[in-house]
Amino acid sequence: MILKLCVPGLMILFLLCSVATAMDQSAADSKPGCRDKCGNVSVPYPFGIDESSCAENQYLFLNCSQSDGHGPEKLWFANIPVLSISVLEGLMVVSIFTAYDCYNQSGAKMKETNLSIHLGQGPYMFSDTRNMFTAIGCDTMGFFSNADVTYAAACISSCDEMVSLAHNSSCSGSGCCQTSIPQGLKSLSILSSSIYNHINVSDFNPCGYAFLADKRTFKASDWQLSGLPDGNASDAVIEWVVETKSCEQAGMNTSSYACRNNTNCNYSKNGQGYRCSCKDGFTGNPYLSPGCQDIDECADRQRYPCKGKCKNTPGNYTCSCPMGMHGDGKTGCQGFGIATIASVTGGTISLVIIGVLLYIILRKLRKVKNFRENGGMVLKHQRVRIFSEAELAKATENYNDHKKLGEGGFGCVYKGVLPDNTQLAVKKFKGVDKAQMNEEFQHEIGMVLQVNHKNVVKLLGLCLQTKVPLLVYEFISNGTLFHHIHDKKSQVLRTWTDRLRVAAETALALEYLHSLANPPMIHGDVKTVNILLDEDGTAKIADFGASVLISPGQTDIATKIQGTFGYLDPEYLMTGNLTVKSDVFSFGVVLVELMTGQKPNSNAKSGEKRNVVQDFISSLENNHLFKILDFEADEEELEEIEVVAELAKRCVNSSGVKRPSMKEVSDELSRLTSLHEDLWGQKNSEETEHLLGKSALSFNENASPSMNEPQMAQTVISLEIENYTNSI
Repeated sequence: MILKLCVPGLMILFLLCSVATAMDQSAADSKPGCRDKCGNVSVPYPFGIDESSCAENQYLFLNCSQSDGHGPEKLWFANIPVLSISVLEGLMVVSIFTAYDCYNQSGAKMKETNLSIHLGQGPYMFSDTRNMFTAIGCDTMGFFSNADVTYAAACISSCDEMVSLAHNSSCSGSGCCQTSIPQGLKSLSILSSSIYNHINVSDFNPCGYAFLADKRTFKASDWQLSGLPDGNASDAVIEWVVETKSCEQAGMNTSSYACRNNTNCNYSKNGQGYRCSCKDGFTGNPYLSPGCQDIDECADRQRYPCKGKCKNTPGNYTCSCPMGMHGDGKTGCQGFGIATIASVTGGTISLVIIGVLLYIILRKLRKVKNFRENGGMVLKHQRVRIFSEAELAKATENYNDHKKLGEGGFGCVYKGVLPDNTQLAVKKFKGVDKAQMNEEFQHEIGMVLQVNHKNVVKLLGLCLQTKVPLLVYEFISNGTLFHHIHDKKSQVLRTWTDRLRVAAETALALEYLHSLANPPMIHGDVKTVNILLDEDGTAKIADFGASVLISPGQTDIATKIQGTFGYLDPEYLMTGNLTVKSDVFSFGVVLVELMTGQKPNSNAKSGEKRNVVQDFISSLENNHLFKILDFEADEEELEEIEVVAELAKRCVNSSGVKRPSMKEVSDELSRLTSLHEDLWGQKNSEETEHLLGKSALSFNENASPSMNEPQMAQTVISLEIENYTNSI
């Protein structure tokens, strides 16, 4: 009796030991001879510590050391503590300090710390899907940008009484605000500031905080509004790739290719490089030789059920049944008679036919339902073309990736071609909350349908049969004003005449929006990226995602702060009230950018941040204007340039009351444009008379229409996706 109990026990013990040994061997996640842990953090290959040969390349070699010469070891990346590394997701969780500013009860600043992080030249990016920029405080404004200040954003957190974050796991809006970050972010500068220096809330909230937070682990309850900074840190997520190349560029058949046997190569748009993963049916570390190992599905009947005879195959398994039984080749076997084959086959065919018919009927009903829910019964009577879902799918080759023009927070834009060779761009919203997308769609449609002006973007059509509607705009390939200002190869803005004309056309469009549109509206995001140029160089204002309508008698509108740092009206930033003078300020920044060729808040050659607007005003007041111009100018144009510079100075006045109206700006620029055209025409006539020996009048009578006459308006795409036309 004892022997019967002991033998099975010994066998079970032996099997458990064998399984444990096999698990230990399979768990080895580093190169032979290399450590796979630093402190309590696992360091899987392609990362390595101790020796550079333990890592796939120099950028994946991490530092494992004691932070203060004693105590437990910690894993470091670029002087940032690493908390965990995931090979499966391609993510690294790190701990970073927070930016903060603190004030006493009289409003004097006691302490502050700003944060600047650069991930270096290696294959690392901040994760745009896991991180959220966050500000904590009752009088706190958090700003962040990349090192070149080509992208910047902000959020404001406020409350007028003590609020408890103890029961909140996420930002509720009171005492806490959050905003997303873009793709491709390698550097980060974070600043925390205050509008009223915490004077009204210093009794219960002396400090404000700004930081990057991991959405999975962030808890608002971890932060105390009444506390003082004491080494505050937050979790952030960095996305990594093994190499900043596409799978094709890496060379899948070369020795430098990082993915081993039985693996897939996956390209990351945010990381701008590739990573490796095991194929289905395989497991292990895809970077370690010889590669991923086959899973023995037959050894795990719970996850891979089979009631017949199980046979493991590379990456898969089969389940066969004895004679007289039938099964699906995977899960199990059941008895059946030969007489039932015909009935089963006939029933299956009938079900397939019924299923196909139901699918066709339901799809047609779904399109009709979507059309009605998306306002089709009203919109079909508007002067806008209604496209079918099939028509746009064919035009974009079923939204093929190579047709993608750009991508933003709400969706993607695809280039399409209709059978009559008409080129267009289709804005397809991402598959997120339908109510949110319908609100965004209705807002953009409501704005674009209000305007009809040659210098304002025009909608081409809609598709209402999809769950979330599609917007259709005419395709344009000449890019943004931002591109032509800062791309030194472009000749579109080579002369002052071209720049003055673009400025005048833009001002005319804004005057129309403020005064003549029915109802009038504030654009809300005037910048050179949102001014497009058609093939004739005519300026078109685009992107009405931040626009608001003006009710009769209304002078300002309280709205959430949105727009682009550098172009934003400082009064709007401080009060949250958007006015027509906010557009005037932004247009003034555009004028400065047109004249100097400098981006707002760009970096000087020394690397220090500079305020381009303030530098422009200083140069104008010190008679150094012509030293900072970014274009060639004739002597007779200098006085005209100075007039425009003075106009720009008035537009960027910090007080909205002292700024001119958009009509005053437009009238002045139109006057200068007319004078400029008259001078050009007079000069041209004199030269013609001299060369041909006939009067200018005779020449003009037979001349072709002037290049400065109005051109037929071209419709262009209106996007919230700022990088669309740059990618064309």
